Amino acid sequence: MWAGSNAALGVFGSDMNAELKFSRSYLLFNAEVLMVTDKSTKNVLFQARLADIEQVSLSDHAGLSCVLIHSQGQPAFRFHASFSLHRQLEEFVGLLEEAVRHAESGTGHSAQIAHGTSAPLGDDDVDLQFEEPVSARSLFKLWRFAKPYKGKLFLGLILTLMSTGATLVAPYLSMPLMDEVLIPFQNGQPMNVHLAGLYLGGLLASAFVAAGLSWARTYLLALVSERIGSDLRTTTFRHLMSLSLDYFSAKRTGDLISRVSSETDRINLFLSLHALDFVTDVIMIVMTSAILMSIDFKLALLTLLPLPLIAWLIHLVREKLRTGFEKVDRVWGEVNNILADTIPGIRVVKAFAQEDRESNRFLAANTRNLEVNDRINKTWSLFAPTVSLLTEVGILVIWVGGIAMIMHNNITVGVLTAFLAYITRFYSRLDSMSRIVSVTQKAAAGAKRIFDILDYKSSVPETANPVTIDKLKGELELRDVSFRYGSRQVLDGVNLKVNAGEMIGLVGHSGSGKSTLVNLLCRFYDISEGEVLADGIDIRSINLKAYRQNIGLVLQEPFLFFGTIAENIAYGRPDATREEIIAAARLAHAHEFILRLPQGYDSLVGERGQSLSGGERQRISIARALLIDPKILILDEATSSVDSQTEKEIQKALDNLVRGRTTIAIAHRLSTLRKADRIVVMDRGKIVEEGPHQELLDAKGYFWNLHQAQEKLKQEQALYD
Repeated sequence: MWAGSNAALGVFGSDMNAELKFSRSYLLFNAEVLMVTDKSTKNVLFQARLADIEQVSLSDHAGLSCVLIHSQGQPAFRFHASFSLHRQLEEFVGLLEEAVRHAESGTGHSAQIAHGTSAPLGDDDVDLQFEEPVSARSLFKLWRFAKPYKGKLFLGLILTLMSTGATLVAPYLSMPLMDEVLIPFQNGQPMNVHLAGLYLGGLLASAFVAAGLSWARTYLLALVSERIGSDLRTTTFRHLMSLSLDYFSAKRTGDLISRVSSETDRINLFLSLHALDFVTDVIMIVMTSAILMSIDFKLALLTLLPLPLIAWLIHLVREKLRTGFEKVDRVWGEVNNILADTIPGIRVVKAFAQEDRESNRFLAANTRNLEVNDRINKTWSLFAPTVSLLTEVGILVIWVGGIAMIMHNNITVGVLTAFLAYITRFYSRLDSMSRIVSVTQKAAAGAKRIFDILDYKSSVPETANPVTIDKLKGELELRDVSFRYGSRQVLDGVNLKVNAGEMIGLVGHSGSGKSTLVNLLCRFYDISEGEVLADGIDIRSINLKAYRQNIGLVLQEPFLFFGTIAENIAYGRPDATREEIIAAARLAHAHEFILRLPQGYDSLVGERGQSLSGGERQRISIARALLIDPKILILDEATSSVDSQTEKEIQKALDNLVRGRTTIAIAHRLSTLRKADRIVVMDRGKIVEEGPHQELLDAKGYFWNLHQAQEKLKQEQALYD
C-alpha cells in the first residue's frame, strides 16, 4: 500500500466484488493514481492515473450502487457496492472528483478525508481508512464534561502535588540519617539516638501524611471521574435519541451498544485511575529531577541519560498502537453485532437449525478479535521489558558514577543513598508513564467513537424558533413533495390533502413509496422538495416533540418493551392511571385476554413481547395508541401478519381507534380499506389514482388491477384449502 508522500488520500471498502458477489473490494486513490483491489485474491483489478480519468459517475439500479470510471486508453470500469453503502460512496466519489480536477490542473491534492465509512472497511490489509485517525487529542474533547467539576479537579491537583511532595521527603531524610548518624556510628562514634529518632519520626510522619493525602485525592478524583463517565453516557444516549432514523439505518445495534457501554466504561477507567497516575507520574518526575539537580548536578545528568531513548521508544510504540486499538474496537463491535443479531433472533436460528452457523460466525469474529489483540500484544510485550531494561541500566550507571565520585570525595555515601532512592522512584514512574501509553490510546480510540456519535447532526433538526402546539385538528397536506435517498428518487411531486377526521387508504406495489410518505408525515425524515403541512403549518416549523405527540402509530410488527402489559400500554403516557389503561385495553379488545394472564395487567410480556401472540401484541399496540388519544393515526399494515379470526378482533379494535381521527392506513389486503373515505394508489413514487373504493374499481385502472390480482390469489389459495 502507498506510504509517505504518496499516501492514500481516500479508500472506500465495498461489500461486493467485480462478479457482484458479496466480498470485500476497495476503491482507493492518492494524489496521482486510482486503484481498485480485490481482498480475497489481493489482485489489482483496475489502475489509472488521476490525470487520465475523463469522468467518474455514480448511479444506482436494482439495489446496487455503481461507480463508472472512464479513463483514456482503457475500457470503462464499473465498481459496485450494495445500496446500503450509497451515502458513503456518494461522499467518496465527490472527493475523488475533486482529486481528479486537481490532478488535471496540476495543483496537487492534499486534503485528508475525515468522514465516517461503512462496516466493510477495516481489514488489516488496508491501513488507511476513510476516516480521521485516532489521536490522543480526542481525550481533550472530554473537557466539556469535566468543566462542571473544575473546582474539584483543581483541589485534586493540589492534593496530588502535596501527596507527591510528601512521598519525596523520605529519600531526602535518608541522606542526613546516613551521613550524620549511621556512618559516624560505624566509624566508632557513639550513636546519636536523639537525632536518629528525629529523622525516623520524620520518615514516619511523611509516610502518614503521604498516605492521607493520597487517599483524599484518589477518592475525590474517583468521584469526579464517575460523574464525568455518567454524564458522558447520559449525553451520548440522549443525543442518540435525538438523531433521525437514517442514522440508525446505517448503524449496527451491537456497535452502538458497545460505544455507549464499553467505550464509556473504558474512558471512565482511564479518568479514574490512569489519568490520575499519569499526572502523579509527571509531578513526581519533575519534582524528583529538581531535587536531584539541587543535590548534585553531574550525578543528576547521569541519572537522566536513558531518558531520551525511553521517550523515543514511547513515541514509536504510540504510533503503532494508535491504529491498532481502533481496529480492536471495530472488531469488538462486530462481536457485539453478532450477539445483538442472534440473541433476539434465536427463534429463527433454532427454527432453521442454524446454531452451528451462528456459532461459527461468532467464532470467526472472536478469532479475528484475538488476532488483532495478539498483534498489539506482540508490540507491547517487546516495549515494556525494553523500558524496564533501560531503567535497570540507568540505576547501574548511577552506581558506577556514584562510586567513582565517592572515591574522589565529590559526594558522600548519604548523597548516593538518596540518589538511589530517588532514582528508583524516578524510573518506576517513568516505567509507569510508558505503560500508560497503551491505556491512553485505548481511551482515545473510545473517545473518538463516542464523539463520532456526539458530533453527528440530525438530518431532522429542530427549528430555531419552533411553533408550539397543543392539539392539532388533524388536517394534513403534501404540496409537490419529493424525497431522495442518496441519488434514488423515492417520491416525485406528490400532492395530497387529507381533511380532519378523514380516513385515507394507501395502496400500491412494494417500493411504490407508501411507507416513505408515512415516514415524511411523521417527520422521521425531512422532504427534499415541497412542503408537508399540518393544520396549514409547515411541520418543519412545529416543535418536533409536540407534533409527534399528536400522532398514533400502529405498525405491522408491533414492538413491545420488556416490562408489564400496563407499562407497555402506558408507554406514550407514563402518568396514565390504571383505570385509563384498562379503558384503552377494552377499546382495543385486549382486556379479556389480559385478564386470562397469570398476573393480568402486571404480567411481564418478555423481551420484544415474545410471550404474546402476534394478534395480542397488535392489540396492545392499538391500546397504546388509543391511550394517547392522537388526532392523526398511522396504520402500517396493522392486520397483515395475523389469521382471519384475529384480524376480525383487531379490526374491531381499529374501528374504535379510527373514530374521529385523521387516519392514513397502508394495507396490502385491499378488503380492509372498504371503510376508507378515499383510497390513494401509488406507483413509483407518484400518486396515480385517488378516489372511493367502488369508484376506483369501476374505473378499472391501477387499483382494479391490484384488486383482481388479490382475488385471483384468494381463489388459488381456496383450492388448496
